[in-house]
Amino acid sequence: MQGESLIGSPFLITNTKSEFLHMLNRRHIRIKAMQSMYAFKGTESDDLIKEQKFLLHSLDSMYDLYLSLLALLTELHKKSKNHNDRLQGKLLGTEADKNPDLKFQENQLLHLISSNTMLQDAIANKKLNFWDLDFEYVDILFKAILKSDIYQNYTEDAEPSFKKDKSFVIDVFTEIIAPNEKLYDFFEDKKITWVDDLPVVNTAMLKVLRKLKLTSPETALLPSLYKDDDDKEFAIELFKKTFLNSSKFAEEINKKTTNWDSERLASLDGVLLKMALCEFQKFPSIPHKVTINEYLEIAKEYSTPKSSLFINGILDKIVKEYQSENIHPKAGRGLM
Repeated sequence: MQGESLIGSPFLITNTKSEFLHMLNRRHIRIKAMQSMYAFKGTESDDLIKEQKFLLHSLDSMYDLYLSLLALLTELHKKSKNHNDRLQGKLLGTEADKNPDLKFQENQLLHLISSNTMLQDAIANKKLNFWDLDFEYVDILFKAILKSDIYQNYTEDAEPSFKKDKSFVIDVFTEIIAPNEKLYDFFEDKKITWVDDLPVVNTAMLKVLRKLKLTSPETALLPSLYKDDDDKEFAIELFKKTFLNSSKFAEEINKKTTNWDSERLASLDGVLLKMALCEFQKFPSIPHKVTINEYLEIAKEYSTPKSSLFINGILDKIVKEYQSENIHPKAGRGLM
């Protein structure tokens, strides 16, 4: 992903060390705020409330994507039963048709998902089970599963268990569903922001599936979007304070380099620098080092090849100035 593209890899499944059942970490929140700032490109005089709602809606829509993927697993499970019923109903069916393998249909993990009342109600209430209308994607994925070595090895194993059922579903999701280009194109057409969300949502999906047990409560399939209220507040405040101080931050950044390219300030690099300055000045409990590392990583993924070096140079200069003049000091746990 180079240049000004804000589209993340559709196949990437990001790493996460969190033990909590939630979808977003602070880097994801920063990325969403960055995308909203970049898409808007407005000034402090424009409609802050409208743009803030856009950000929160964009964050909330990630949960809709997560539910849509669980609805897809539900439909694939349903498809397995319908497929077996059709085979058994053939008038001139073979012996294999009359006795199809039922392991997919009887998969215990898929049954947990399909029979989870809270989950299915959430999907229905948000009208996210659109797979009845877009059934061709279910068909494409189902056929790919039946042709796969994953399915072949699964059906040849004569010792069924919940652990093996779970491994099958996880392998199918990782190797067949997540990398499917047609499904990626479908999600892009459905909601443009979803293509950026897929890596995070795919990761959340795998985290949830891996934790599931036969005795898991119904809520196990419904993780929270944020770790806690502080993270949601962080999203709002980071966007709002960057938005309201955009011109001030731009002026300060301009002073830190004699070789400033004015077009670069209007680019994604400019947005990242403003957000970093916002954290330096308005979030005293976040260490400088954390802020710099976060925005360098985001720049590497979303901006140009030289962006991280460019951003690092400016932020390092700004931090040294703040520290030498003892302005915008940091305070709180975890500071170095």
